[in-house]
Amino acid sequence: MSDLAIRMTRMTPAKERGTAMGRLIWGVVLAAALAGRCGAVEPDAAAKIDAYVRPYVESHNFSGVVLVEQSGKRVFERAYGMEDRARTIPATAETRFHVASLSMQFTAAAILRLVDDGKLSLDEHVNAYASQITGAEKIRVRDLLTERSGIPDINAMADYSDVLRGHQTPVALVEKVAGRPLEFEPGTKFLHEEHSAYNVLALIVEKKTGLPFPEAVRKLVLKPAGLKDTFIDDDGEDRMGRVARGYAPVGVDGLSEAEAIHWSGKTGNASVCTTARDEARFVWALVKGELLSRASREEMFNETVQRGYGWFKRTNRELGEMAYSINGRAPGFSSFVVYLPREHVTVVALSNIYSSATTDMGYDVAKIVLGRAYEPLHPGGAPGPDELKKYAGVFAFGEDFYQKNARLELKPADGYMTLVWPQGDVSALIPTGRDRFIDRSYWETVMIDRDERGVVVEMRYGQYAGTAVRAE
Repeated sequence: MSDLAIRMTRMTPAKERGTAMGRLIWGVVLAAALAGRCGAVEPDAAAKIDAYVRPYVESHNFSGVVLVEQSGKRVFERAYGMEDRARTIPATAETRFHVASLSMQFTAAAILRLVDDGKLSLDEHVNAYASQITGAEKIRVRDLLTERSGIPDINAMADYSDVLRGHQTPVALVEKVAGRPLEFEPGTKFLHEEHSAYNVLALIVEKKTGLPFPEAVRKLVLKPAGLKDTFIDDDGEDRMGRVARGYAPVGVDGLSEAEAIHWSGKTGNASVCTTARDEARFVWALVKGELLSRASREEMFNETVQRGYGWFKRTNRELGEMAYSINGRAPGFSSFVVYLPREHVTVVALSNIYSSATTDMGYDVAKIVLGRAYEPLHPGGAPGPDELKKYAGVFAFGEDFYQKNARLELKPADGYMTLVWPQGDVSALIPTGRDRFIDRSYWETVMIDRDERGVVVEMRYGQYAGTAVRAE
């Protein structure tokens, strides 16, 4: 689910650019090894991918690793930006990133491993494991995995920020939503990303294995899949390996260190820390059958159920084919993975900047690999003070917007334009052309429409249009 939908329902220095340019880890023109395979990769894809990624790095909207595999073989991998800016440590292929919602894939795999071992049934009701949940006797394990449980979402709670300030366990996280009424009848629909459902799944894993969740996942998933650089961040994990420090966007092109959190507060849904290599290796182990039975793979990749098991499964119109994907965003980090079953192509983009740019980047890299049209990022010069004033105003959106009948304000601030949301959240807008911007917070296109006199009359936010509200 897009970060925007979830939340709304509730130039790099010369020194750094030079360092990144010298860190070509692995980029190769595919030749005889891939000849004859369906969906041949473009022969000059490596150079195109690198040229495409650089504007994101130089505008401080991406810092991390981009990786492409086909049939389990690496065809492009490159690190960009910094792992730790204060200590000027460059990102490398060995850098580990928190991957937020991609973590759901690992939890789902752990559950399916238990199913394959005959220790759990997908149609088993969860009251035996979490009786404190309202309607637990009606919620199946399958409903948790496909995020159709109806359990109220912990991330939407007013005090969720307090949850992230201290160490948590699956039991404690489940207790946060205990006794609250269900949002809908279990199994009937997908409403939004259900973080609490995956907290419950983590609890089931613990109860079925008798092990703490990090150790259970290591035993059930990480070790069998050969993921040596992946761990569940339970706050006390030994971090002697390379773990990126997270950063938050400030203004149009600034960064600040992200607020530290206890990742145990995201157990089951967003607590995995891994490398791009391990993420790609994990995806290939899933689809190739190295980790799960045929029956479990068919459940995970059932294309009639668009959301579930840590994946969105739907036809991508621009790619012209089925795509399995998921994005993630958590304080200081963003991530994206897409697998194209027709070409057996996997694209991974992991970043230690809290920006949703990784989703667009991942899809565009897939387009480059397949030789399809894509749109590069072209940050433009900031509008002058007089032009900024002309943009200023309030715009009314309709009932179908992320927030029903929301009014958004365009407001100049320190030489650039901002977008103020009803709750008071402020997004900096990156100029990409006349009357065209990108919301840096949610990486959505913002376009301004004018009448024949040049007066601003409408703001388009992605697919939605808001009408300028005239002062009374």
